[in-house]
Amino acid sequence: MNDLKAAIDAGKQNVLIVDFRSDTVTRPTAEMREAMASAEVGDDVYGDDPTVNSLQAYAAKRLGFESALFTATGTQANLLAIMSHCGRGDEYLCGQSAHNYRYEGGGAAVLGSVQPQPIENEPDGSINLEKAKAAIKADDFHFAPTRLLSLENTIGGKVLSLDYQRQARAFCEDHNLLLHLDGARVFNAAVRSDCDVTDITRHYDSVSVCLSKGLGAPVGSLLLGSEAFIKRATRLRKMVGGGMRQAGILAAAGRIALEKGPQRLSEDHENAEYLSAGLAEIPQLEINPASTQTNIVYAHCRSGRAAQLRDYLADQGILITAGDPIRFVTHRDVNGQDVDRLLETIRRFYERYPIRRDPGALK
Repeated sequence: MNDLKAAIDAGKQNVLIVDFRSDTVTRPTAEMREAMASAEVGDDVYGDDPTVNSLQAYAAKRLGFESALFTATGTQANLLAIMSHCGRGDEYLCGQSAHNYRYEGGGAAVLGSVQPQPIENEPDGSINLEKAKAAIKADDFHFAPTRLLSLENTIGGKVLSLDYQRQARAFCEDHNLLLHLDGARVFNAAVRSDCDVTDITRHYDSVSVCLSKGLGAPVGSLLLGSEAFIKRATRLRKMVGGGMRQAGILAAAGRIALEKGPQRLSEDHENAEYLSAGLAEIPQLEINPASTQTNIVYAHCRSGRAAQLRDYLADQGILITAGDPIRFVTHRDVNGQDVDRLLETIRRFYERYPIRRDPGALK
């Protein structure tokens, strides 16, 4: 069963659809829609779009960089970062679980001819710096030169500590590496760390920030760095088809997301904590509520019925990502009542499909 189709069918029956699959599903607010409709625009490829220029200038100042670039997606922002820092035949170090290694289509290798060197992430999402040191290639023509270390914060909903990020900065300076942050949810990390976002970003040579996840814009990400770095990235953005024309229509919503979105992320974290506590009371699920740090919640289905649970929830107008573990994501379009509805529907499912004593009987 297709979960989205089922939810749409449920919606046709006047069942409210609630989407826990990701924080990318947020819809633009009325304020964003109004700003988009009235945005002053120009041709951004020529650098003439005043709304894009305003967003980029504001973002650079807000996150503590010289310059910023508005991009279509976070995948594009990370690709531009890696290609701007590394040349053909170079290498970057990253986590085995890193989004720009696992979930971005191999773009750095395919489009940039940059070799990824993945390192297993530690339980807290960090990369062991001793392992990173061992992965740096010697100055020998047999090897791809190691140029860059790429970290992610948050990663799988986990937050890298400020102390670790300081250590990573020192590590890169000691080993002549550049340091990039996939900061798609960096504001979530700042809220959890109870710090200003610049206390995180100041450690990096470049940072990508997603506007269309928890911050709530319909489209877009930002790439930040030095003026020279952004100049290279702008050229590459054009090369990979990312030069947009009257992009101020999108940037107008992005500006609101960047200004106002971070202020309410704590609500998402609170709803995630509430969800974690509720899931922990369902015996058919395995979850450690203490592991929930931001807006992403993971739970294992003891009976192996994650796909069936997904389909059952979809029939009730609730969307989740079924896997092992199951992932639930809270965001602006999910409230406490929605969490209660999810928990109650999961309980009803397991009343119908209790855990069987014989695991071999499961299908």
